[in-house]
Amino acid sequence: MSPHDHPNQFALLRQRRFAPFFWTQFLGAGNDNLFKFAFTVMVTYQLQVSWMKPEQAGLIIGALFILPFLLFSATSGQLTDKYDKTAVIRFVKNLEIVVMALAGFGFITHNVPVLLACVFLMGLHSTLFGPVKFAYLPQHLNERELTGGNGMVEMGTFVAILLGNVAGGLLIALPEVGARYVAIGCVAAALLGRFTAQLVPPTPATDPRLKINWNPVSETLRNLKLAHGNIVVFRSLLGISWMWFFGAVFLSNFPVFAKTVLHGDEHVASLLLVVFSIGIGTGSLLCEVLSKRHVEIGLVPFGAIGMSVFSIDLYFASRNLPPVAAQTAAQFMAQAAHWRVMADLLLLSLFAGLYSVPMYALIQLRSEPSHRARIIAANNILNALFMIVSSVAAGALLGAGFTVPQVFLFTGIANALVAGYIFLLVPEYLLRFVAFMVTRCVYRFKVRGDEHIPTTGAAIIAANHVSFVDAIVLMAASPRPIRFIMDHRIFQVPVLGWLFRLAKAIPIAPQKEDPAVYAAAFAAAEQVLAEGDLLGIFPEGGITRDGELQPFKGGIMKILERQPVPVVPVALQNLWGSYFSRIEGGAAMARPFRRGLFSPVTLVAGQAVLPQQVSPEALRVRVQGLLEV
Repeated sequence: MSPHDHPNQFALLRQRRFAPFFWTQFLGAGNDNLFKFAFTVMVTYQLQVSWMKPEQAGLIIGALFILPFLLFSATSGQLTDKYDKTAVIRFVKNLEIVVMALAGFGFITHNVPVLLACVFLMGLHSTLFGPVKFAYLPQHLNERELTGGNGMVEMGTFVAILLGNVAGGLLIALPEVGARYVAIGCVAAALLGRFTAQLVPPTPATDPRLKINWNPVSETLRNLKLAHGNIVVFRSLLGISWMWFFGAVFLSNFPVFAKTVLHGDEHVASLLLVVFSIGIGTGSLLCEVLSKRHVEIGLVPFGAIGMSVFSIDLYFASRNLPPVAAQTAAQFMAQAAHWRVMADLLLLSLFAGLYSVPMYALIQLRSEPSHRARIIAANNILNALFMIVSSVAAGALLGAGFTVPQVFLFTGIANALVAGYIFLLVPEYLLRFVAFMVTRCVYRFKVRGDEHIPTTGAAIIAANHVSFVDAIVLMAASPRPIRFIMDHRIFQVPVLGWLFRLAKAIPIAPQKEDPAVYAAAFAAAEQVLAEGDLLGIFPEGGITRDGELQPFKGGIMKILERQPVPVVPVALQNLWGSYFSRIEGGAAMARPFRRGLFSPVTLVAGQAVLPQQVSPEALRVRVQGLLEV
């Protein structure tokens, strides 16, 4: 047992490698929003600023806060890769104390220019912290903890945003003393964040010899090129940025949606924010449970489907609400029709959490450690650009006469189109979704020994061959893609053949039957292992016809001669007799419910075998032993 083993993601809050970092980022996000919301309320309702109209205040403050992300994200990514991340965290928290002290002076003296300068500086604070926030986790959490850790951070961020907004609104509304209390609250949160930062353990630099390029334009372009070097990572960055586009449409339109469509007061707008935050937090926490503590990107299409379904239903739930006088939150909740609106909002945000957390974890897992922070910086740049485009697009639609529910409808439809396009560009998401659905909805799937499936480096996964979905089941258990060598005849099976071609499975035929296909298969296998990837093989050479383990053929030895890599023996238990396997005296895929719903299936992975210790007979003995476990 590892000293880091724990029952669930909440147990991380008792460990020094995670807890101080979690509370540091929590307090930072909360303080950002306490400050921004209190300032927005003050200039909207309490002060008369001739050069800034109340209806413009939120847009100006939001734009000033985002601007540093565009200007300095590339530089912050370099700093995070070059220096100890804990040192960067402490520097950022020192900066926060100075900025909040200046903001306290601005609140007490009602000095709007000073407060606007502090908005920009707090945006800079968040820009510097952004790459640290996601580059820190992979250095302290293993692959089995990464999804849960990201879920906790995502949940904590939205809870902090919610609490910061609530605290800022309540404090600034206090007669006469509101501004002073906001100033005290901002400085106190900054000091407390600096205290927790002091407890964050050392996190060594990943590229200490990096030479800083201080030109933000050229470095931004270089970061984007760096991210584009890994196409799966880059398209995942685009997928996350699209999620921020999607979320920004809803968050920016809550006030007008609450007022003009739901006929509620400002407390109803706050209620929508609460529901949205609870949904994101819940979805983020569910990721670890549904992924069985792995980086499960099969959740991403699942999340995208839910985002579209419930944003489209939100249009139908809100389009014909009768006009009434402005309602309080209690009056709003007393109407049955409004519960459907809140349910849609809760579920679309919950599915957004399921969509985003695995993507963040994938980027952390697949990015090169030496420039991981710069990849995160590229992500922050794209996020900012997408949010700006989102605001412009939503504003243009509203300016053209479309209603807020119609904007939500268009966003839901666009989400379906964009997600479908991303999943066709990166088939791994779609394949993992199919594997996720098969192993959760067709079978009751359990995995044992999955720690033996390597998260990095080349290896061969050798399994018994029981059914037409063995490869899909293996995909569901692996933390990264597996390229399979498969009998060329399986590619002729409807649907499954298309899936395996999408997975870039390697067809193989007997040498006597088709020498060219046989030779090409071994050449492709050699290339897969040379690139450091996983190769999946079924040494029996075909699906068993009687449920028993067949003799292993010698093809694996030919592969190992070219690329001597570790071999991981895997046993698939209880698949024999299920819908996708043959049965004695019959064919596969006959009588769908012949074993009932959710029949139990188990995958057992054994310890890797060194290449010099592998032989077909010895490997078969190991798989047979795992079948009997």
